[in-house]
Amino acid sequence: MDPDVEQACHELLLRLSGRLPDNLVWRFRDWLGEGALSTLARVLPKTLLKHRVDLDQEEYGLLVAGLVPHGADRHQVSSTLGVDAPLESGYTFTASTPNWVNSVDSVAAVIDATLRRRPDVGEVREAWRQERGTGPEGAKRVLLVTATAGLPRLTGELQRVLRVLGDEAPCVEVLPVRFDPPAYHREALANSRFVCVGAADAGRQLVSA
Repeated sequence: MDPDVEQACHELLLRLSGRLPDNLVWRFRDWLGEGALSTLARVLPKTLLKHRVDLDQEEYGLLVAGLVPHGADRHQVSSTLGVDAPLESGYTFTASTPNWVNSVDSVAAVIDATLRRRPDVGEVREAWRQERGTGPEGAKRVLLVTATAGLPRLTGELQRVLRVLGDEAPCVEVLPVRFDPPAYHREALANSRFVCVGAADAGRQLVSA
């Protein structure tokens, strides 16, 4: 896969977190991790139009760079460009594990075992996300990982791990080292807890000490 195309697609999908339903975002990331760009190019633009998700100029550029070379419909792609900045996600985040999660968190333990001292992986954190105005019973785990290489494939791997552990639409945010995170990720990081650290020098911590 062309690394520039891979990077553009991965960053675009990061920017769509909280703006498309989780069950769509994880599927799109799974396709990218498997190299199914023609499928992603066919489905993603029409999905954005269906869900009325407008892209800003930078996001539009990522869509063009990532998917037009793989057959995305140019008319659909051009129709995704909006004039307004992306709306707030409508979510709040907390570092506190909900009461309904077992005191021995098997998911966190498996992630720790999977990523601790892992090459290309930097810091690993998690936050719990819920829709504004709702109670903690609807909280959703969001995994936040920095990585230096293979981001789509790592995303796909971690999504499969979480699905085996019972999360049907996992929220796995694998962030490049040099990336200015959108508000969704900034809020998640600011309200997250440390899980483990890989072997890579990721250049910076996700959250400053």
